[in-house]
Amino acid sequence: MVLDHADSAGKKILVSGGGRCNFTNVHMDPEKYYSLNPHFCKSALARFTPRDFTSILEKYHVQYYEKEKGQLFCRKNSLDVLRMLLEEAGMAGVAVRLKCKVNDVGKEQHFRVLTNQGIFESESLVVATGGLSFPVLGATGIGHRIARLFGLHVTPLSPGLAPFVFNRSDLKIFGALSGISLTVKVRCRSREFQGEMLFTHQGLSGPAILQASSFWKPGDVLIIDLLPDQDALEIFRTRHSSRTEMHNLLAELFPRRFSRIWCDLHVSSKPICQYTDKELVEVSGRLHNWEVKPQGTQGYEKAEVTVGGVDTDELSSKTMESRKVPGLYFVGEVIDVTGQLGGYNLHWAWASGYVAGQYA
Repeated sequence: MVLDHADSAGKKILVSGGGRCNFTNVHMDPEKYYSLNPHFCKSALARFTPRDFTSILEKYHVQYYEKEKGQLFCRKNSLDVLRMLLEEAGMAGVAVRLKCKVNDVGKEQHFRVLTNQGIFESESLVVATGGLSFPVLGATGIGHRIARLFGLHVTPLSPGLAPFVFNRSDLKIFGALSGISLTVKVRCRSREFQGEMLFTHQGLSGPAILQASSFWKPGDVLIIDLLPDQDALEIFRTRHSSRTEMHNLLAELFPRRFSRIWCDLHVSSKPICQYTDKELVEVSGRLHNWEVKPQGTQGYEKAEVTVGGVDTDELSSKTMESRKVPGLYFVGEVIDVTGQLGGYNLHWAWASGYVAGQYA
């Protein structure tokens, strides 16, 4: 039996991948996940692969396609995946109870789950509640509360894959760039991600930025390489005899609005031929190492995942069962296992749920 407090099943699945459900990634790799124990996810990922999931899709004639970086999406929409999962559950004799709010959980001889629809008893209890992200879809911290109720440790929690908010001074300068995107490389706490960066009316977003947010801590500075595939100094030296103004040269490399604002902030624009080599080295260094200190992220409201969760030391990596409480299992985002952007978090939900299902 599945107890779900929502009025319909699979709401997070439906919004995944912009409504097309980025359900897995062909480049499945434990290195794409982070946890206090980076080895914990390996067993489950090895036992339930992307091919295992696509074979179920093919059984239901659900068409899918590969996007960039190995991401797999439904060709129609996310509803195809939800229907498939509900059909499989039905064939396995699973009853799904919606609008079923869990008020308390305990264990005597069996687990007792107190809800607004009565008390349910079972030998096994699987907590698949997700994390704190997307509260508008009904996300709560109940999974973490259940873990603590049974004496399990929960690691520190924070929003992951979330847009950044500029500090007040940067917002005044860069707020006018909302809608502009650049291909960049972002570094945060020794992690590095290359991809699109998008200026928003509040700060920065886009795939590269979202990836970095999962590692960011308050006070951290983002180091952004604005020309990850080019050598700015080489470009400047090649054009050193030119009378082109610096901001006009940068407008050949970036959108003009960005180049003008960035130039006004960091460089006194003059013809390229009037810069000394030392000045060109300094300008190129700033382009490859632009420092941004965000005020924060947009929090769980905009975060795609929750970083942290039930401590993996409390669980068996083979079964997802609690080491302290026999019959109690945790799967998916509620555990301290967080995937990168690109289908990795949904695949962790499938893989961890699959292995727990072999034993629960």
